[in-house]
Order: sequence, then structure tokens, then C-alpha cells
Amino acid sequence: MAASRRRPRRITAVAAAVAAVALTAGLTTGCDAVNKALDCVQTADTIADSVTDLQQAVENAANDPTQADEALDSIDKNLDTIGDKTDDTDINKAVDDLQAAVGNVRDSINNGDSTPDISPVTDAAGELTKVCTP
Repeated sequence: MAASRRRPRRITAVAAAVAAVALTAGLTTGCDAVNKALDCVQTADTIADSVTDLQQAVENAANDPTQADEALDSIDKNLDTIGDKTDDTDINKAVDDLQAAVGNVRDSINNGDSTPDISPVTDAAGELTKVCTP
């Protein structure tokens, strides 16, 4: 009889261990998702600051035309950071759209436009912020 009592206890112990491992794995995966979302939100917030810098740079382009290039470079750098950290298709699309908008503004500036239309950049940055929000 002693052997039959040990078997259910052993099965119970194994089941409890498997459940604990599964729960820990689930919590770790959930934390990874939350951490990625927070990274995305923080980077999107930094991009929003860069977009504000871009708006000011475009307004002051006559005084210092290099400010716009610096703001665009900052946005590009932060977009690379987001793109490297996520596999989310919505975030990747928002990043691609924002990169295209930044490229268009950069082209306009390089072609001599002292007041390029940056509304596509602000719109795309808003969309990125929206998809990054957990």
C-alpha cells in the first residue's frame, strides 16, 4: 500500500512543477511584451520631441538651416531603435510611414525648400504613438 500512496504524490508533485514552469514562462513572456511596449512608447515619445524640434527648426530655417537636418537625423536614429526592437506589423508599418515622411522632408530641404510641409511627419509620428500605446 505504501507504494500506491507514493505514486499519486509523485504525480501531483510533477504536475505542480510543470504548472510552475508554465506559469513562470507565461509571466516572463508577458513581461517581455510589456517591456517592448514600454520601450516603444518611450522611443515614440522621444520621436515626438524630435518632431517638435523639427517644427521649430523649419520655422527658424532662415537663421540656422542645419537644425532641420539634425532633427531629421534624430528621428531616423530613434526609428531605427524601434524597428530593431519589434516584430509587430502595425508598429513596423508606422515606422516605415514615418521614415518615408522624414525622407520626403529631407528631400524637400535638399532641393532648396526653406519651408517644407512637415504635416506628414507629424501625422506619422502620431500614428506611431498610437500603435505603441499598450
